[in-house]
Amino acid sequence: MTDNIPLQPVRQKKRMDSKHRGGCCECLRCCGRREPRPRSVWLGHPEKREQRYPRNVINNQKYNFFTFLPGVLFNQFKYFFNLYFLLLACSQFVVEMRLGALYTYWVPLGFVLAVTVIREAAEELRCYMRDKEVNSQIYSKLTARGTVKVKSSNIQVGDLIIVEKNQRVPADMIFLRTSEKNGSCFLRTDQLDGETDWKLRLPVTCTQRLPTASDLLQTRSYVYAEEPNIDIHNFVGTFTREDSDPPVNESLSIENTLWASTVIASGTVVGVVLYTGRELRSVMNTSNPRSKIGLFDLEVNCLTKILFGALVVVSLVMVALQHFAGRWYLQIIRFLLLFSNIIPISLRVNLDMGKIVYSWVIRRDSKIPGTVVRSSTIPEQLGRISYLLTDKTGTLTQNEMVFKRLHLGTVAYGLDSMDEVQSHIFSIYTQQPQDPPAVKGLSLATKVRRTMSSRVHEAVKAIALCHNVTPVYESNGVTDQAEAERHYEDSCRVYQASSPDEVALVQWTESVGLTLVGRDQSSVQLRSPGGHILNFTILQIFPFTYESKRMGIIVRDESTGEITFYMKGADVVMAGIVQYNDWLEEECGNMAREGLRVLVVAKKSLTEEQYQDFEARYVQAKLSVHDRSLKVATVIESLEMEMELLCLTGVEDQLQTDVRPTLETLRNAGIKVWMLTGDKLETATCTAKNAHLVTRTQDIHIFRLVTNRGEAHLELNAFRRKHDCALVISGDSLEVCLKYYECEFMELACQCPAVVCCRCAPTQKAQIVRLLQERTGRLTCAVGDGGNDVSMIQEADCGVGVEGKEGKQASLAADFSITQFKHLGRLLMVHGRNSYKRSAALSQFVIHRSLCISTMQAVFSSVFYFASVPLYQGFLIIGYSTIYTMFPVFSLVLDKDVKSEVAMLYPELYKDLLKGRPLSYKTFLIWVLISIYQGSIIMYGALLLFESEFVHIVAISFTSLILTELLMVALTIQTWHWLMIVAELLSLSCYIASLVFLHEFIDVYFIATLSFLWKVTVITLVSCLPLYVLKYLRRRFSPPSYSKLTS
Repeated sequence: MTDNIPLQPVRQKKRMDSKHRGGCCECLRCCGRREPRPRSVWLGHPEKREQRYPRNVINNQKYNFFTFLPGVLFNQFKYFFNLYFLLLACSQFVVEMRLGALYTYWVPLGFVLAVTVIREAAEELRCYMRDKEVNSQIYSKLTARGTVKVKSSNIQVGDLIIVEKNQRVPADMIFLRTSEKNGSCFLRTDQLDGETDWKLRLPVTCTQRLPTASDLLQTRSYVYAEEPNIDIHNFVGTFTREDSDPPVNESLSIENTLWASTVIASGTVVGVVLYTGRELRSVMNTSNPRSKIGLFDLEVNCLTKILFGALVVVSLVMVALQHFAGRWYLQIIRFLLLFSNIIPISLRVNLDMGKIVYSWVIRRDSKIPGTVVRSSTIPEQLGRISYLLTDKTGTLTQNEMVFKRLHLGTVAYGLDSMDEVQSHIFSIYTQQPQDPPAVKGLSLATKVRRTMSSRVHEAVKAIALCHNVTPVYESNGVTDQAEAERHYEDSCRVYQASSPDEVALVQWTESVGLTLVGRDQSSVQLRSPGGHILNFTILQIFPFTYESKRMGIIVRDESTGEITFYMKGADVVMAGIVQYNDWLEEECGNMAREGLRVLVVAKKSLTEEQYQDFEARYVQAKLSVHDRSLKVATVIESLEMEMELLCLTGVEDQLQTDVRPTLETLRNAGIKVWMLTGDKLETATCTAKNAHLVTRTQDIHIFRLVTNRGEAHLELNAFRRKHDCALVISGDSLEVCLKYYECEFMELACQCPAVVCCRCAPTQKAQIVRLLQERTGRLTCAVGDGGNDVSMIQEADCGVGVEGKEGKQASLAADFSITQFKHLGRLLMVHGRNSYKRSAALSQFVIHRSLCISTMQAVFSSVFYFASVPLYQGFLIIGYSTIYTMFPVFSLVLDKDVKSEVAMLYPELYKDLLKGRPLSYKTFLIWVLISIYQGSIIMYGALLLFESEFVHIVAISFTSLILTELLMVALTIQTWHWLMIVAELLSLSCYIASLVFLHEFIDVYFIATLSFLWKVTVITLVSCLPLYVLKYLRRRFSPPSYSKLTS
């Protein structure tokens, strides 16, 4: 049997031309907005501003009171078919073109517009209420008259604002003071960057030392800040106090900032406002995601254009058969109006309401609890996914880190030998400070044990000190917070950090005897196995960044005065920093092959002179305004040489539940899975094997690192010779390949059963999605859980966010939000499949309904000398597509061909949908032929059997038409639902009841006769019975794949 030809409308370009993007500055000037400039902000003196700053108002609305109605109507009528129906309705004001009562055209159009306006109004009202709530939040402001209350929307640049614990930061501020004893505060930033872990922030040292907050107003101080930009992870500025002797200058960085939309997690803080309104970092990072139009909607539009062509052709034929007599151009317009039912105005409404039903069904599914539909316009997309692009950490894996391995070069400790590490640590802290003279003749074994103990101790101490973890004490019902903090109560302690890896490492050092019990901005406290507190002063800390891939800390041991620089990071950067060794590269590879995330830990002892020299250069670099980050990095790199390699740590990220069967289901459904991750190559490859993304029988081709065109050419040729082979490629190599051989690379990659891209930047993830769409023309689905997956999720045809440990940013930006990766299988196999098949049946049936009545009109006009006279007028034409047939036709959204359990058991059923068979040119043509056959039979039958009066033709044909539509719905349904039966009976009852009021169009006495009943019965049977017979024969001799499973 020949395959159906799926519809392939031209895919819209998703990326804007660079010249359009670049034109925003010109636009800003035209709109009167000035280009952002650096600023000097005086503390507590907003009147001293150098320039005008925007109001601190959050506005997420698309329209205002005056633009709402014009805006909504413009957005509706910019589409050709809505404009077409408007012109049709307006044409009825012209007497020569009028075909019936005005309401027959204006009521359907008015209903469609009313539904849209009400939906938009409800959405705008929700937005307005949300914005009003945020803008009306009350804050305390420090002024010369004392503390006053101020609304968030009235806050200005230069105001000194007090923010309480658990209160949202209203504007971008510099942190000046805190009530916390340790002189720092924690921020919750999950609404800004998607990370759930708390961030440590430090106040300006000069202002923190002031006796009271009101003293801030007595000083002559200002902050010099860079121009507003979108970078939430960096900030360059300086704080200057002019009235001190000498004047104080302090450098400001990201650690001194409080960005808007973050929440204060500890203490009460005071800050000076730097940026407001549209210049906020959070607002500048909020891009309006593109409005996604489903492939199904494009296909329906394609069919509607064909119907419009048919409408024009039929109208021209009718006028041509009149030999273009008289004012033929007016006749063409009248026929266009007469046959306007060929394009069903109710199609868009039915499909939109269907999407709402599908979204409701998805949310109510108890098998996938917590699933949220954020974009109800594209549920059909879920039924036709060809490529699934997934993140690794937190999506396929749990983002729950378990410490698995400590490697010291000559010896490695796994989970089963951690008691040995514990005994080494215990022996170090329990041995006497001075060995007695009698123990001089120690055996060699004891000396080796002492040496190994000191090596293990140094490694564990480095891991316990080199991090950004802070222990937080909470009351547990028995001990209050203050007492728990004072006594370092274990049961009340919670670790907070910006990475789960860090917490896993600190929890491991606690399990082997060295516990992190306290930390503030200047000190760290560890507790030894004997219960002694070890105090360390933090001299400098260099936080982890994605560019540096490492973090460092310089501490002074209070008991000995020794200064030590500890550093840990990825092996690729640490290999060039540590002293030469012959085991680092090999062991890193071995641990990565086991699926472990590897960190290299090193140290360097510094003398007081070395540190003082470094500090002077470091402070100088931090005070520079231009190229600060480069100068600071250069100074730090002067320390990062010839460091002593201490150990490697291996942390495992465990797979989520049922990842393997879900990926197998997707593979059997014909969906190719690509894994895009920022993790290293070996770890990503190992996870791909563990998750069975790559089956045991498949080979893996690891694309070697290429840096230029020649190397890329050779490697692509080597890869071309492989067959049925999974590809693993790094982000750097991918960039080179896409630069020189984009077409060839994508062609080869698309043939692979699975692709793993490691060391991928967020922009690369989005680029891969875009290339897949452009090169294959297939639908893509992107799945992720972190802020770095948002661009990929928004670029894909269908974005799915997993609510994970990295926060909710991905799930909020996605079209669909799930709680676990395993729910994706049911979302696609059951809901995606049902949504697509139901919408395909619904759209074709609505078209069939309109073509039937249009065919009857064509037959009627041709019989009566091609007169442009309507067959049905007034309420009949409105009632036909509303109360008489709407409920049964719409009930098709409840239909299903197989049970959900069968759809999950046989994912191969999903593969059929990828060919677009439910809605293709072939199925469309079949429905057109059915419509022409039924319309012709009903009209010719009524003309043959009517008795003298025209109203008898209307009565017989219209009743037969209604009964035919109800029977056709019954013929189309595959699984009956009780609501379908109710819809059928309700529609029939409505028609019978309304006959009493339709005496203007139908002879009430005639329909009560036996003659009327047998004529209607005969016509209805002749129009429907052959189709029932054909359906039975097809099911008998050529059953579809799903019917074999249900029999």
